[in-house]
Amino acid sequence: MNIALWIIQGIFAAMFTMAGLMKATQPIDKLAKSVTWADRLSFTTVRFIGVMELLGALGLILPWLLNIVPILTPVSASGLALVQFLAIFHHAKHKENKAIMMNIILLTLAAFIAYGRFN
Repeated sequence: MNIALWIIQGIFAAMFTMAGLMKATQPIDKLAKSVTWADRLSFTTVRFIGVMELLGALGLILPWLLNIVPILTPVSASGLALVQFLAIFHHAKHKENKAIMMNIILLTLAAFIAYGRFN
């Protein structure tokens, strides 16, 4: 179980690092070409989401790896699950069904990490 959790945590951290960097650094007009919802939210909100994803990615790996306040790893996974949960409602409002399926998968994996690391 520990190996499966580490693999999923690593993949998740890489995904959220890339997504967070993109949202936190790219100009909104360039970002809107690849992220359909970026032009619907304020600049500050998009940047905030990006920074939170970056912090979540760090929180998935570093606390557990370094054994420094390891409770932050499942807390980070729970936070990323919450982001996906909220994203489902946003995408449902705009009838973006493909995005909803991806959010459900990510939510499930984040919940798996949180459950596995809380226990």
